[in-house]
Amino acid sequence: MHLVGIMGLVLALTLSTTAAAMPDSLSKPDYVPPQETIPAPQDIAYPGTMTLKVDARDHEQGIFRVVQTIPVAQTVTGSAGRLTLLYPEWLPGNHAPRGEIEKIAGLEFTADGEKLPWIRDEVDVFAFHLTIPENVSTVTATFQFVSATTSSQGRIVMAPSMLNLRWHQLSLYPAGYYVRQIPVEASAIYPDGWQAATSLRPIDNDGGAIVYEKTDYDTLVDSPVFAGQYFQTHQLTGRAHLNIVADDSKFLKPKKAQIASHIKLVNEAEALFGSRPYDRYDFLLALTEDMGGIGLEHHRSSENGVNREYFTGWDSGPGRRNLLPHELTHAWNGKYRRPQGMWTPDFRQPMRDSLLWVYEGQTQFWGYVLGARSGLYSKQDTLDAFAAIAAGMDQRVGRSWRPLIDTTHDPIIAARRAKPWTSWQRSEDYYNEGLLIWLEADQIIRRESAGKKSLEDFARAFFGGKNGDWGVVTYEQKDVVAALGKIQPYDWAGFVEERVFRNGTQAPKNGLVLGGYRLVYVDTPSAYILANDKRRKQIDFSHSIGLVMGSKGTIKSVIWDSPAFKAGLKAGLTISAINGKAYSDEALKQAIADNRGAEGNIDIFAKNGEAYHNFMVDHSDGLRYPALEKITGEGVDQEGGIDRLLQPKTR
Repeated sequence: MHLVGIMGLVLALTLSTTAAAMPDSLSKPDYVPPQETIPAPQDIAYPGTMTLKVDARDHEQGIFRVVQTIPVAQTVTGSAGRLTLLYPEWLPGNHAPRGEIEKIAGLEFTADGEKLPWIRDEVDVFAFHLTIPENVSTVTATFQFVSATTSSQGRIVMAPSMLNLRWHQLSLYPAGYYVRQIPVEASAIYPDGWQAATSLRPIDNDGGAIVYEKTDYDTLVDSPVFAGQYFQTHQLTGRAHLNIVADDSKFLKPKKAQIASHIKLVNEAEALFGSRPYDRYDFLLALTEDMGGIGLEHHRSSENGVNREYFTGWDSGPGRRNLLPHELTHAWNGKYRRPQGMWTPDFRQPMRDSLLWVYEGQTQFWGYVLGARSGLYSKQDTLDAFAAIAAGMDQRVGRSWRPLIDTTHDPIIAARRAKPWTSWQRSEDYYNEGLLIWLEADQIIRRESAGKKSLEDFARAFFGGKNGDWGVVTYEQKDVVAALGKIQPYDWAGFVEERVFRNGTQAPKNGLVLGGYRLVYVDTPSAYILANDKRRKQIDFSHSIGLVMGSKGTIKSVIWDSPAFKAGLKAGLTISAINGKAYSDEALKQAIADNRGAEGNIDIFAKNGEAYHNFMVDHSDGLRYPALEKITGEGVDQEGGIDRLLQPKTR
């Protein structure tokens, strides 16, 4: 192009850009940023003790009734002033702003019998401002937490025979203070005949209300309650208890051997980390289909929701028995040792989740290892789980554009909402891809140290601490890299950069190979896959034609770039026929198997809204399910690193 032509093009672009600006003839407001109206938290003692009284008896309608008293700070007492109260928003363990403030109803404030007006902050809707009259020393708040009565409204925490009392849902706290500096005395009334468990110690029964020991607000929020009509407690060790609630007494039939596996879980965990970051630990375990599922870590307890048949259906598959090992591991990784960006002085400050590949990823790794070491999972179940995880992560083709580090923001971005193309969009992959990364790190340490060291040495050095210290010690990424280097010299910074921050085409499966196994595909699903399908009410053909079926012929998900994707299928379609015959799960399975080695397509006839279409799926590899195959041959150690990793450490 001639210079004149280039100059003309530049001028044209400049003029078009200028013309796109808003004309001067239009009105243009100036931006006025909002004023900061909420005091920043300070690490100073709050002057007085809050009291919190919860009536949790209305489990039929799901209503918690709350009366809370808040002492007024001396800066207010004696003259009219302002008090700002906050409702917890950023919740530890949720990694995101998940406070259910929409369920707070009937909120009223009084002082000396007089009603006080309040106004919600116009920027932070979790904050309430009150003008306090002269000489008022205490404010009383009354309200209800109207919990979800159907799953479409949120997680159900009140059911016919059990409830999950979560103090953060039922309380406010004064702005301007670290929550660890705010004393609180809490009590709760439960339905008649029900028993309750929490890491808080009850000290009194005041007219049917269980009064708990005085503590700080941070610890209170970290100490939820499971209560129920059908209840058992089993002492596992001198400090650990398994507290079980169930939908019906017929599910409360644990065998001695099953309890023994939970005892061994605690012993194996303490042996692994070499310390106890708690004075007492309470597993809160709900066997339920009525209350919403949950798996949430706390420092001295954990909330665990599993299937009713956790004990009575023990022999039918591993089920959700990896949940308790995962949540127990968090006592060390996530609660005691916590990423600097994820520790906050109150529940208003945002969390920075970029180290979730350590917080959750290594917890996922140790959770499966402890499951195997304790006997909650068999060795074969664990190997099958590793195979399914590795194959599942291989399907996350979105790693070509979205590195693992970016998935650590997914709790905030997506809040676990369903996605149309999860394999392309990616999800909270830091859990399972994190597991694979830490498996590889373990095997690298074993290789480089000639078998003298492993990731267990890192776990003891990095996560271990003083017995009974349930405080928090923070860390940053550089601390993780440095700690790995002290255990075994290696380019750990480069390893992290490659595995966490860069895009790729495949899941990091090198840990499997270094550990003595390779990922293969077979035509029969493992017990782990069958149990997972049963729990999720699905049938997984994702490694065959690239889709997962839900109930009644509805497609639950489709893998990006899979044969099903290329045929035009998507989640939500309802399949009516397979190769001209009425749909059934077995018919689809048989069609996939029969098409192995064939040249023709699988004809899927499906409904999309009011229209019907034929989708021709090009797949001739038959049924494919992931499995691990032992690497054998001359010079191969028959007991590889993964075999050693899964061996128990205690008797």
